[in-house]
Parts: sequence; structure tokens; C-alpha cells
Amino acid sequence: MAVLLKELMMQTTALGDDGVQTVRYWLYAPGEGAWMWDTFRERGVMGLAWGDLGDLTACASKHDVQQRMLEAFPSHGSQRNDILAAWQFVSEMKPGDVVFAKKGRSEVIGRGVVMGEYVYDEGWNQFPHIRPVDWTHVGNWSIDRTLALKTLTDITYDQELVKRIEASVLDGEDSADIEEPTVVFPEYSADDFLTSVYMDRERYDAIVGLLKTKKNIILQGAPGVGKTFVAKRLAYSMMGVKDVSRVKLVQFHQSYSYEDFIEGYRPCGAGFELVKGAFYSFCKKAADDEENDYFFIIDEINRGNLSKIFGELFMLIEADKRGNELQLLYSRELFSVPTNVHIIGMMNTADRSLAMLDYALRRRFAFVELHPAFDSDGFREYCSGLDNPRFEALVREVESLNRAIAEDESLGEGFCIGHSYFCNMKPETCTDSALASIVEYELIPMLKEYWFDEPGKVREWTDRLRRSLR
Repeated sequence: MAVLLKELMMQTTALGDDGVQTVRYWLYAPGEGAWMWDTFRERGVMGLAWGDLGDLTACASKHDVQQRMLEAFPSHGSQRNDILAAWQFVSEMKPGDVVFAKKGRSEVIGRGVVMGEYVYDEGWNQFPHIRPVDWTHVGNWSIDRTLALKTLTDITYDQELVKRIEASVLDGEDSADIEEPTVVFPEYSADDFLTSVYMDRERYDAIVGLLKTKKNIILQGAPGVGKTFVAKRLAYSMMGVKDVSRVKLVQFHQSYSYEDFIEGYRPCGAGFELVKGAFYSFCKKAADDEENDYFFIIDEINRGNLSKIFGELFMLIEADKRGNELQLLYSRELFSVPTNVHIIGMMNTADRSLAMLDYALRRRFAFVELHPAFDSDGFREYCSGLDNPRFEALVREVESLNRAIAEDESLGEGFCIGHSYFCNMKPETCTDSALASIVEYELIPMLKEYWFDEPGKVREWTDRLRRSLR
């Protein structure tokens, strides 16, 4: 059973941070009708067909896989699902990931842990694309959810489905037989935050203080000031570690609803079932771990219908109302927001198509303005390390552009261009073509939107940005 939980290996997460550990969960069909299951199980592998594709190790992108698939099977249409499955099998699946073998659309027949990297083995005839797997559980478990038809499906973020399958497969396990994994999360301190985020200590302390007392803050600012980057690292610094299990990132949009956020009925095979939403599940998880802080991050918070999304939680998210209970709309369950849950929202101040937050929600958040940090000590040090005169000239021109934007009565400081467009470069990647790409495909289109009715200004600043690179 020790092998059962060899599941926490290094892997880049959806939050996109190096050095963070997590496990991905996969739903897998071992051949049509699971006809290869016995062979795969006995030999400790999982495999994919499509032998005509050859060894996929050399494929550097999904596009490369697509080209091979279209060349090998030109009459099979777009083959979008097959292309994605092949790419994920080769490049995204990692040792330590959990695989659920399925039969049909409602039955799980095995659970395993991926034990090695992808290999191409012509000896497997129809299934030459192979990964070694430790099949820890074998049986027949009926799942009360309609499972995807695809050969390989990433179900990591369908937490409800993962929980259902795990509960079925692991039901009755003697906990004494299960070796709990030791997870070592990378440490992350306030000093680490200040090193990676161009912000002084005083401002950092002020933001942390706000988040501890108010519980809810909104980071607002112009495009490219690094709101998401700051939000994640603010959470990590307050936790002291990069523990992504205690950080949840969602994005609001016009169709996002109370049902997505808290709970609601969803179609299922038998009709409808009550499904818990992202915030509800996160709060329940935090409530079971009161000693640790949890951070719920909402990108584009002003894009959703906030009154509809938060519903009765309008009151419960207030700092002095934490722990108080209200009855939920659908389940009638008494629910409270734990004191160890912190909410970080993000707003783009340059999005003119959106209405501001209503007052009822606004007064429940503290608002923190983030500005371009070109003049910060951290950015200047970063700029010096690149030692690129064209980079420095472009940055100076952007600073001049920002002054013009700030002084423009139709725009203002909320439309200034942020420093993150120029971050994460190294001396070897800070090339003329890379800088030109930023100007042509990111900055100039933005200026055309800002000054859509003033083409003269667009031409002036387009010329100035381009000249800075000569």
C-alpha cells in the first residue's frame, strides 16, 4: 500500500508557479470497451493506440502532434479530442499522477499511480505509446455521474467527480494500511515576496494588515501591473509556503452564477442533482483546517453579476460576520464563512465596458491600487541585470507614454501600461525580436483601443515606441 500514495511529485500547477507540488487526476479508457484492461493491468502499464504516429517524444507542441495525426489519419476529421489526449499523455501527465481506468460511461475498473515517463514501444503493436502504472486497486465501481467518452480526460479540477470516484474505490480501506505522504512545500517569506514583486516593505505590510483585519481586499490597477502575480504571492507569503491546496483561483464572467459559486442543481443521468460550487467547497475545506490560512482569489471580479453570485453570502463575508450561519438557497443547509478564509479580488481599471462594483459589496472590501513599478528599486535592478540598451530605451519611452496617458482627461492613471509586459526576461531572451513583438502585438493594439477616436496620437506613440528599438 505504500505505493498507493506515491502521488505527490513535482509538477507545474494551474497557478503556474515553479516549485509547487500537486497531483493531477486522469480518466482513462484502456481500449474500446476496456478490451485491453487485463493486459495493461497484468503488465503494469497504460497505453494509447495510434501506432502510425510514431515516437511522439520529439513533438515540442500540441501543434506537432496535430500535424502527425492529420497526416496519419487524413479522413478522420479534426480529431481534436485524440490530438489532445496524445499530447497530454506524452507531455502533461507526470509520475505521481492518479489514473482511473473506466469501462463505458459509468463504471470505474481500476485506480493506479503513474510511475514513469512516456516511452514508445513498437513491441506493443496496436498500443505502442506506453506509461508504467502501479495499478493499486482493481474492481468494478459504479459511478453516479456520466463519464466522458474520450480516451484520456484530465478531471483534476472536477473536484466533485474526483471525490466520488475516490470514495467509491477507497471505501473500506484500513487507514492504518495507508502510508500518508510527506509533502514538503517550498518556503516563501515576506522577503521572497519583496524580491519577486516590485513593492516596498511598508506597502507590503499595509496590504497584509488590511487582509488580516478586513479579510477581503481587491487589487485594482492598469493592465500589466501584475495583479494575479501579486495576489498569489501575497497568499504564499502569508502562509509561509507555496501550498496551492490552500489557494483557489477562479475567474468571474458574465455567465458565472450563484450555482457555480455556492451550489445549484445540475443535470445528471437520473434527472438533476445538487452540486456544490467552488466557494462552498473551499470554505468547507478551510473549516476542517482552522489552524491554517486559506486564500480564495477571484480574477476579473467586476465582470460577474456580484449580487447574483454572492447571494446571501453578502453578509457572511464581512470580517465581523465570519462564523455566523445563514440558510443556503437550495439545500437549506446552515452555512458560514470560516475566519481563516481570505478573499482577494482583482479588477482591471482600464476596462470601460464594465460597471463598478455596487456599494453593498464595495464596503465589504478594502481596495488596493497597484501602479506600474518602472521606477522601483527592484525593477531598476532587474533592468540593470539585462544590460540591454534597447530594452532600457523602450522602458523610458513607455514611462513617457504613461505620463501622457495619466494626463489625458479621457483616460487617466488607471489606463497606464504596467511593468509586467517586460518582466521574466533573461539576457539571452531579451532580443530585438522579442521587444518588437511586445510593441507590435501588445502595446500598439492597446493604444488603438485607448485612442480609437484620436488616430494622430496613436501614430505618434506608435512611431516613438518603434524608434526606441532602433
